[in-house]
Amino acid sequence: MKRLTLKWLACAALSAPLLLQSSHAAEPIPVVASFSILADLVQVVGGERVKVQALVGPDADAHEFTPSPADAKAILGARLFVINGLNFEPWAQKLAKSAAYAGPTLVASQGVKPRSMPAEEAHGHDHGHSATDPHAWQDPTNVKLYVKNIAKSLSSLDPQGADSYQKNSEAYLKELDTLDAFAKEQLASLSPRQRQVITSHDAFGYFGARYQIRFLAPQGISTEGEPSAKEVAKLIRQIKQDKIRAVFVENMSNPKLLAQIAKDTGVTLGPKLYVDALSGPSEPASSYLKLMQHNVTQLVAGMKQN
Repeated sequence: MKRLTLKWLACAALSAPLLLQSSHAAEPIPVVASFSILADLVQVVGGERVKVQALVGPDADAHEFTPSPADAKAILGARLFVINGLNFEPWAQKLAKSAAYAGPTLVASQGVKPRSMPAEEAHGHDHGHSATDPHAWQDPTNVKLYVKNIAKSLSSLDPQGADSYQKNSEAYLKELDTLDAFAKEQLASLSPRQRQVITSHDAFGYFGARYQIRFLAPQGISTEGEPSAKEVAKLIRQIKQDKIRAVFVENMSNPKLLAQIAKDTGVTLGPKLYVDALSGPSEPASSYLKLMQHNVTQLVAGMKQN
């Protein structure tokens, strides 16, 4: 074996920082996001400077997610872990701890004013008198906070990319304003009586509060719990009484229960809505903006039948 001389070692030591710096600048920053919607937002803000992996992918349910050793390995290799917070993914922090992840964790919903729900509407998601609704991304004005938090966190991690993150986030904030205006315009023609929708689980609270729509669901804010027969019967009575025709299944939920409710009430089940997860690339909700545009369009068409 060729001996390494002191002179060679000294040269290598001097050149190492330059090599590392060059390599680091060329390699995208590995980021892990808890679920697909967050991964999309991080990719938009980070651009080519980041490589994002979602633990819970398209059409998958973060409420019922069970992490694997591969997920722990992914987090361990990340320089940033991004979660929603608001008790949406209680498994996330446990997973990071078990993986011995020592890097920063960003709670993307930081600064959002959370909605609270009575315990009877939460279907056991929390054990207290009320539960926090974690689906804050259903209001585009909340997503503006997500984007700002992501840009700030990435800039702290990668100061050289701060200008890029700022430009990307500012451009996307304008798109979110356009999305919000689109939703308001599309919904403006609906009367108060028409503004009622049935969905699989109670994930549209922030959307409903933003755009004055009443959402009803057989399941609470989590898909983990099963509704009781009494709750389902109450919902069926509500549909018949108010003549609600806007009934939709969700992309990451089992449609069986809602299909039975639709059959019992004589209502035609509407197209899929995308709620806690993006769709695959060939489906209509492959990004957050597309997801919201699709949902607004389908909801308006459904409510016009009420």
